[in-house]
Amino acid sequence: MSTRDELMALMRQFTVETERYVEVASERDSLYRTDLHALSIMMGAARAGLTVTPGMLREELNLSSPATTALVDRLDSAGHVTRRRSEVDRRQVHLQLTEKARSTGAMLFAPLARHINGVFDQYTEEQLMLLRDMMQRITDATVAAKGDARDGDDPADEPSAG
Repeated sequence: MSTRDELMALMRQFTVETERYVEVASERDSLYRTDLHALSIMMGAARAGLTVTPGMLREELNLSSPATTALVDRLDSAGHVTRRRSEVDRRQVHLQLTEKARSTGAMLFAPLARHINGVFDQYTEEQLMLLRDMMQRITDATVAAKGDARDGDDPADEPSAG
C-alpha cells in the first residue's frame, strides 16, 4: 500500500472516529448531532466575525426551512442561542451563542482536545505548521468535492490523479 493510500485510509478512519466521538458526546448531553454541528458553525462564524442567521444555518447544514426552525427552537429552548432582530432589517433574525453554549461545547470537546494536544506536543512548531497547511488544503479540497458531489460531477470525467 502506498503512503498516499495509507493517508487516505487514515483520514477515513479519523472521520469515522470523529463521528463516533460526536455521537457519544452528544448522547451524554442530550444534544442532536445537528445541534452540535450548528453550534460548531456558529462558533466558527463568531471567530470570523460573521453574523449568523437561520438562513446561514439552513444552507450550511443543508436543512429545510421547517427543520431549521425546529433546530433554532431547540437551541433557544436549551439556552444555547438567543435570537434578536437585525437593527438594519427588522425581518432578519440574528442568532448569538450564549455562555452556556460555549461552556457546553468546551466540556463536550475537552477530552478530544486534551488527547489531540498530547499528540501535537510530540511535534515541532515547524512540523505543526506543515500539518496545518496540509489540513487546510485537505479541508478546501473536501469543500470542492462536496460541490462536485452536489452538482453531480462524474469522477470518470476527471483526469487520473495518479
